[in-house]
Amino acid sequence: MRIVLQRVTQGSVTVDHQITGAVETGFVALVGITHADTQAEADLLAKKTANLRVFEDADGKMNLSALDVGAGILVVSQFTLYADARKGRRPSFTDAARPEQAAPLVEYFAQRLRAEGIQRVEQGIFGAMMQVEIHNDGPVTIILDSHDMI
Repeated sequence: MRIVLQRVTQGSVTVDHQITGAVETGFVALVGITHADTQAEADLLAKKTANLRVFEDADGKMNLSALDVGAGILVVSQFTLYADARKGRRPSFTDAARPEQAAPLVEYFAQRLRAEGIQRVEQGIFGAMMQVEIHNDGPVTIILDSHDMI
């Protein structure tokens, strides 16, 4: 499981001219699932995301987590995180899990964020053509890959 985590002042997802999810201060989490991923990877990355200390304290140091600051998290499925562009001009997406595996794991990840204590978890629509608006704060962008953590 791979996540591109962006700290934001605001983020939203629009599908067919309708906002389907939005957060203010918090994270936009672009989530990719590969074939070997299970709920264990989602558990690990939900805990890491909720507790990652990248929000500034009173001294301007990144010492606070999403839980500490009451941040929201916008979860957006992103199969292209598993693109392989090493050969040719068109990337291969064979490392990305099929929708029947990926969709439940993205949903499970969002549920695990709530279980970790994140009060506001919003989502895009799996498989939809989405317009994602990200106001990256800092900018702070962190890549989390469960396969690097196990």
